[in-house]
Amino acid sequence: MNNKTPADLLPETTDVLIIGNGPAGATLAALLGRYGVKTLVLDKAHEVLLMPRAIALDNEALRILQLAGLAEDAFEKKVIAQVRMHSPLLGQFGRANTAGCIDGHPKLVTFYQPDLEHAVRDKAAQFDSVSSLGGYELEHMDQQTDGVIASVRDQQGQVHLVRARYLVGADGASSRVRSLIGQDFEGQTYAEDWLIVDASDRHAKAIDHVEFICDPSRPVPHMPAPGGRERWEFMLQPGETREEMEDPENIARLISPWVDPRELKIERKAVYRFHARCCNRFSKGRVFLVGDAAHITPPFVGQGLVAGLRDVANLAWKLAWVLRGQASASVLDTYDQERRPHARAMIDMAKLMGRLVMPRSRLAAVLTHGLMRLLGLTPATRKYFEDLEIKPKNRFRQGLFKPHRRGDRLVRGGLFPQAWVRNALGGIQLSDVALGDSLTLVGLGTDPLAHLSPAQVAAWKSIGGGFLQVLPCGQHPAGNAPTVEDLNHHLLPLAATGTLVAVRPDRHIMDHAPAADAGQLVEACRVLLAGNDCNGRDVSVTIGEPPRLRA
Repeated sequence: MNNKTPADLLPETTDVLIIGNGPAGATLAALLGRYGVKTLVLDKAHEVLLMPRAIALDNEALRILQLAGLAEDAFEKKVIAQVRMHSPLLGQFGRANTAGCIDGHPKLVTFYQPDLEHAVRDKAAQFDSVSSLGGYELEHMDQQTDGVIASVRDQQGQVHLVRARYLVGADGASSRVRSLIGQDFEGQTYAEDWLIVDASDRHAKAIDHVEFICDPSRPVPHMPAPGGRERWEFMLQPGETREEMEDPENIARLISPWVDPRELKIERKAVYRFHARCCNRFSKGRVFLVGDAAHITPPFVGQGLVAGLRDVANLAWKLAWVLRGQASASVLDTYDQERRPHARAMIDMAKLMGRLVMPRSRLAAVLTHGLMRLLGLTPATRKYFEDLEIKPKNRFRQGLFKPHRRGDRLVRGGLFPQAWVRNALGGIQLSDVALGDSLTLVGLGTDPLAHLSPAQVAAWKSIGGGFLQVLPCGQHPAGNAPTVEDLNHHLLPLAATGTLVAVRPDRHIMDHAPAADAGQLVEACRVLLAGNDCNGRDVSVTIGEPPRLRA
């Protein structure tokens, strides 16, 4: 990775300029690299910060990292089978079942953030179209009709100008990009101060689950992490200062119920202020915000980084399609339209969970935790909490898809499931691998090519379309489209045999229809991508060949 390239090699032009090379920015760069987009990533720091910060990922986040090209073993993970909520007054009053997999990935894992950041940076660096430089700080930017001119200052104080077709702010909670487009966080925040303590050398000693000690006098989330690590989070009480909380003797006292202070090896200690904030818009003109630059989520449901990864999966393919001339620039408006409501819903859920498991008085604790224990006695409400039905589904209300029809199992604007399949060569793989990086027309039990005229096939390909046929396990492939077998019968029951599904590169469903209406489906998707501009204006000329990996 050319993270310390001399200043004279700083490109003067690029298609996408990403400010910030944290996990969201680096994952966006890796996705854009897969799509062949000329991308420049700039960050103030040269290297990954070797401190754990985010610690939890869900199955959706792992699927997005898979989409970005990360192998299953790209970074170490610890699978978490359950989350327990314990009250010193009432005992265990709630739990969440996080065992098992969804879409081919564990429901919940913990991880070590520097390992993840190295993995996604290394993946992005494999693409010839992606450059990444440290030691640059954004000062100003000027939006013009055909691009953005960014003024960046290097560590020697010299100012450089970079012209980009689009600019993305992935520069964290104190985002300079957000300030420059007038989207600074407004209104009240849900602010709390917490002491975070990460201990090392906890091999075979750490707990194997996540627990919330819901003590009204001092709530404590506690969890294991890979590499023999363990984390505690202690909420500060009124009047307590950062200095006294970070004092080694105080930390030893706080952790003494779990660890002999003589055995305690602290890897990191820091007081953080948790917030709940969201911008009024995630974009302005040719500038976009992702991750903590757009929204900050309290940590009670482990969705902060996950939300940022959802952002970049949604934005990356839309930028690529516009730059290739396969979609109108107006489709970029759907990024904010699709992502902001779900980000807000996740923030609201995190605030709710914080209030449920962290009440501030003994009376509130008895009432709240007692109610949660009672609700857990009935199957319906127990399923709602234990099986995480309370979690807002990553399903859009409006955006770049046809309206959903009530009763359909396949939800337009929702995610197309992932399952284990067997390809024509006999290899076993996850179905997203077969979908590839295109807008894919999936035939459930039928060859999608068999229902389209040559002109319709050409029209589909012109908007970045590919084809895939899904057949029952053991059925001999027939037809011309690439074929996979649905090994565990997870995909075929989603709709009637012969249904065609248009699956976006971010795995959300754009539309679906019976095979008899294949031509209408293709035209509906073409119209959606044409947006307000059927001529595909703002086409970039810097993408002229498929993405190549660096040797």
